[in-house]
Amino acid sequence: MTAELYRDPWGIPHLRATDARALARAQGRVTALDRAWQLEVERHRAQGTSAAFLGAEAVGWDRFARRARLDETARRCFAALERRDPETADWVVAYVDGVNEGLTEGARRTPEFAETGLAPGRWEPWTPLGVWLGAHILFAGFPAKLWREEVVRRIGPEAVDLFAADGPGTSGSNGWLVTGERTGTGQPVIAGDPHRFIEDPGVYQQIHLSCPEFDVVGLAVPGVPGIAHFAHTGTVAWAITNAMADYQDLYRERLRRVRPQGPEGPERSEGPEGSEGWEALDPDGEWRAVARHVETVEVAGGEPVEVEVVETPRGPVVIGGAEQTEGVEAISLRYPPRVTEDLGFSALLPLLRAREVADVDRAFDHWAEPVNVVQAADTEGGVLHRVAGRVPLRGADNRTRIVAAWEPGHEWRGWHEMPYGTVEDGVAVMANQRGPAGPLGVEFAPFHRAARIRQLLDERPKWSARDMADIHMDTHLASAAPLMDHLAALDGLSIEATALRDRLLGWDRRMTADSMAAAAYSAVRGAVVRRLAAHPAFAALADPPAYPEVFRPWLALLPRVAFALEHLLKAEELYGIDRAALVREAVEEAAAQPLGVWGDTHRLAPWRALATTSYDEPGLSGDHDCVLCTSAVPGLTDLSARGPAARYVWDLADRDQSLWVVPFGASGVPGSVHHRDQLPLWLRGELAPVSTDWSRLTPERDTEKVDDTMSSEPYAADREAVHEQKLDGFGTVRVLPVDPHADLDVIHRWVSEERAVFWGMNGLTKQQVLETYVHLDSLDTHHAFLAVKDGEPAALFQTYEPEADRVSECYAVEPGDIGVHLLIGPAGAGGGRPGWSSALLTAFTRYVLIGLDRQRVVVEPDARNEKAIARLVRQGFVPGPEIVLPEIDLPGVYLLEKRARLAFLTREATLPGASSAGSPVG
Repeated sequence: MTAELYRDPWGIPHLRATDARALARAQGRVTALDRAWQLEVERHRAQGTSAAFLGAEAVGWDRFARRARLDETARRCFAALERRDPETADWVVAYVDGVNEGLTEGARRTPEFAETGLAPGRWEPWTPLGVWLGAHILFAGFPAKLWREEVVRRIGPEAVDLFAADGPGTSGSNGWLVTGERTGTGQPVIAGDPHRFIEDPGVYQQIHLSCPEFDVVGLAVPGVPGIAHFAHTGTVAWAITNAMADYQDLYRERLRRVRPQGPEGPERSEGPEGSEGWEALDPDGEWRAVARHVETVEVAGGEPVEVEVVETPRGPVVIGGAEQTEGVEAISLRYPPRVTEDLGFSALLPLLRAREVADVDRAFDHWAEPVNVVQAADTEGGVLHRVAGRVPLRGADNRTRIVAAWEPGHEWRGWHEMPYGTVEDGVAVMANQRGPAGPLGVEFAPFHRAARIRQLLDERPKWSARDMADIHMDTHLASAAPLMDHLAALDGLSIEATALRDRLLGWDRRMTADSMAAAAYSAVRGAVVRRLAAHPAFAALADPPAYPEVFRPWLALLPRVAFALEHLLKAEELYGIDRAALVREAVEEAAAQPLGVWGDTHRLAPWRALATTSYDEPGLSGDHDCVLCTSAVPGLTDLSARGPAARYVWDLADRDQSLWVVPFGASGVPGSVHHRDQLPLWLRGELAPVSTDWSRLTPERDTEKVDDTMSSEPYAADREAVHEQKLDGFGTVRVLPVDPHADLDVIHRWVSEERAVFWGMNGLTKQQVLETYVHLDSLDTHHAFLAVKDGEPAALFQTYEPEADRVSECYAVEPGDIGVHLLIGPAGAGGGRPGWSSALLTAFTRYVLIGLDRQRVVVEPDARNEKAIARLVRQGFVPGPEIVLPEIDLPGVYLLEKRARLAFLTREATLPGASSAGSPVG
């Protein structure tokens, strides 16, 4: 059994093997090489052991994972899989073998392991099932039942519907299917984007899996074999969204202690002190034994934490326990995999082998967790729109509230038949709205995204795969209507507030990153949310109950108000709250604030288990109810932690005309070429081409070629430096003239990253970058240099004569001036640590001031690049005026008018009386 690894230009792994088992092993291995840290974090999270290396912040999750028995459920499900479907079980084992083969090498070159002192562990056959369960246990949003219970108890049942909304803890997606009658090729197109918490590394892995049985491209979940959610086999493609079904129940439990045997039998009492065993009251009136033990969660940098693990006949107790604390009752969780010992892994191989829609349909009959809406299409005209998963039949109260375990009528009585949807007028849209899954759920996403997608699709008679990006990036915010209606009714505002209101009433309701009106709307909306949340009418909900911290996103009042704002503003009556007065106050508050554009505050905020490197994350377009769903929490923060975790377009006419993108890149290794190289595409709404032609892919050894900053060979060791300097505590910096051809790969990678947007070369091809630096190399007045620190490329450094540059039109050039541009490279070995940028600036300024015998350094960073300006000031630069640089043209480069901030560093201020401290060469 053999396997081959190829890469496309984006570093996406393409695997070819002699059979499915060898292919699974290769998939596990390459995932460990590319995503070792991510895999180990997810393994530990499934086991409830992540606090042992992540510290106290991870204790809350670990406690929940232990109490919900995630790892033990995964073990049970794998044992059942071995009995029911030995072929799939063996295939999973092959994947695990591959992970174990690759983990040591993957960990060796991933800095987080060294940072935490974590050694890669061993994956067990059930680990992929635990990873899957850990990733999806909260997808059904059972904590919303805790919220509804509190609303009923503290305010009343009539308030529940006011807060019914797709809230901060729910994951959603967009997806749409266009049949052949609505495309230019006559073949269907499937497109969409799953909305999840944005993580770095990403939650989806682009991959191509090929063996004699099948050849499939799609988005895999790292740590799980195959491709479950989004894939294209060449003749059939499919995609999913969260069905928003309700399939997990919460039960209040009555527990009592069983004391040791006495002369008249065991003594029983309800109470927390001392025990030999415990029992729970069942609906038939009988007390039955409860499993109970105590586990210990190790905590890096802290004391171990003991966790009581209790399980009743309903399921594991996730709130309270046998040893109950005052005011906290024991609540158990019943969820299908714990009951059926089935996570649906028997669907994975049949999906890979699918050739037509009927095959996909049969495969999804085995699906279990989570419950999804599926769309599929094939090259023969077949289409599919159905719900897949397992939803129990039970009483209506189970779906909306916490029910009493000891009362009859709350038992599970079998499973719902999964409903099918329809394709109307050649289009089907799924965006977590109440659709075919309506009978299975309680709360669904607002209809805005689904309605907008349908509206956009109806605007053209024919669509192509490439057209779909227009829909992905739509920013129209229909949910703004109720607040805008309140604004339109206001009068008697201050002059400033009137101007703000009038600007908003003329707004096109598009949440684009460069929109001042969108920023103003957000400011008003946030102020309204805060006032509503602080109103005495909702005071009873202000303090969340003493439930575990993992449930807090569902229980905090302000986020609940934020995501239900549309309902709260439209309600006929709202507990006597004067909403017009609140909106008036909010407008006046917003009008008194300095407001920029939406992207100033609405920025990407990805989750990282450990932040070894800091990034200046970009501003974003979109909002919670836009098709471009980049969710923040109005009134609390504009930072977006949830959004499109991938985008895809599956073209059934030609798979190689399909498109995809992820927020960061194919690699989870900081410093890798492909760690963040797709971010500029993702931000612009562009997609990378899917490539399955092996002749156009690059064969590779079984270790990924990472950025030259991580290479063991010194970079350009044979090239002569113009300056070399050893800096105490930092290392040796060599300054080399740029060789446009030899340095092209490094420079193109750096200038293409989103973090280099102010450099002005995002989006340029390699050829355009080459032409630019060949041109610079031909000039006597402009020069480019590469700084190499301890044998690794560290920064791009350019000098110019100010009198020969457009900057001379903006300030009075003095004799001895030299202009400098600086681009710090992505973090390599040691990059990103404190003092990194400062040390490099020290080496550069010594070179230009002493090595080139200049009197003053002039820089003109983009005025918006506050981080760079602050860095320069710390280095001793004196800020000058803000200027507007005129347009210029260089070969292959488009440079638009730039607003910049001048700054100056004099030789006397930096090196008073000094001679060269380095070793200028030549």
